[in-house]
Amino acid sequence: MSNLNDLLTESKIFSNREVLSPHYIPKKLVFREKEINDIEKAIAPSLKGEKGRNLFLYGKTGTGKTTCAKYVINEIKDIPNSRTKISYVNCRIYNSKYRVLNKLVSDHLPNYAKRGFGAVDLYEKLINWIEEDGKILMVVLDELDMVKDLDDLIYTLTRINSDIRSGGVSLIGVSNNISFKEELDPRSLSALYESELVFPAYHANELYAIIKDRVKDGFKENVISDEILHYIAAASAKEGGDARFSLNVISEAGEFAESNNQDSITMADAEKAIQKAGEDVVYDLICTLPEDQKLVLYAIILIAESGGSYKKLSDGIDTYIFSGEIYNRYKSLAEGLHKVCKSERWYRNYMLEIETYGLILSVESGKGIRGHTKLIKLLYPSNKIKVVLEKELFGISNTKEKKDLPNED
Repeated sequence: MSNLNDLLTESKIFSNREVLSPHYIPKKLVFREKEINDIEKAIAPSLKGEKGRNLFLYGKTGTGKTTCAKYVINEIKDIPNSRTKISYVNCRIYNSKYRVLNKLVSDHLPNYAKRGFGAVDLYEKLINWIEEDGKILMVVLDELDMVKDLDDLIYTLTRINSDIRSGGVSLIGVSNNISFKEELDPRSLSALYESELVFPAYHANELYAIIKDRVKDGFKENVISDEILHYIAAASAKEGGDARFSLNVISEAGEFAESNNQDSITMADAEKAIQKAGEDVVYDLICTLPEDQKLVLYAIILIAESGGSYKKLSDGIDTYIFSGEIYNRYKSLAEGLHKVCKSERWYRNYMLEIETYGLILSVESGKGIRGHTKLIKLLYPSNKIKVVLEKELFGISNTKEKKDLPNED
């Protein structure tokens, strides 16, 4: 067990831990020059004072969307005498129209923050502030599909451009879920004049170059070998080309080496870090799922743990669940939360996306089963996923709080 003196001594492994963080914005973003250039072209009219157009950035987790958006934000902030003002909004935290509007007012009119204004008052404050000298407000909505009343938010923010005499609002939306727009009301979609930019996953050689660049400043010299870096990059490419995964692995491997009082990172440290990061990624991914997908996944877990109206099928190794029963349990959960249940068509889309994320596996039913249906298998331990989902959906963090869960029987 380490004592305080050990913790305060200079690290044998790290020279700057911050550089290894996924949230660190390097001076140069390798392999994302084209995407940065495309973002700059899309927002150039706004920087000239014209009423802006909207830009949406899509791609899997760890493909650099948020990092590129923040990189361009930092560039804009360095432009002298610019009338463009910026708000970065993490929609995981500010997950409603009111919270987003309040955040925008807090960013630029702090004297009005936390005064209990309603959404209409906040909207009028923003309009007056923009109009007073023709500002352009650029709003970056990160993980915008997490906003519960997204239709209202998008319609409200885009309507500003038709309600003001000078200035305007531009939106940069960031999302892992490219299909979220299909759920938007036609009014909201018609209000969007948008460009789209899809971020591809990184290849193994690109991931190697990214982490090689970071460890140069993040670790002491000769702490990690090229062989281990290539191994981590290959493992990360297999995980879907996730740069955030790579950075978490090298940081965690460094922590393992340091806790063992080593002078360098071993392959065993890297293997252990990859396993831990893989588990962390799954639970982080679950947190980013839209609410309906979380409910579908929770329905799968409830049936997997307790059985259902139909008999679960087992091939002697794995247990499978009927897809139709999952939908019925999802409907029951949604009703218990007083939430409108989506149609079976949307349910099938949710199942497809959950499977794409690697959380479940579906197979077609074979002979001996009446009708044509899909059988579903959960690919991760249900108890761990259940804890995450109950915290996300119901705010439950321990078993004592479970008595008010909707329809868990």
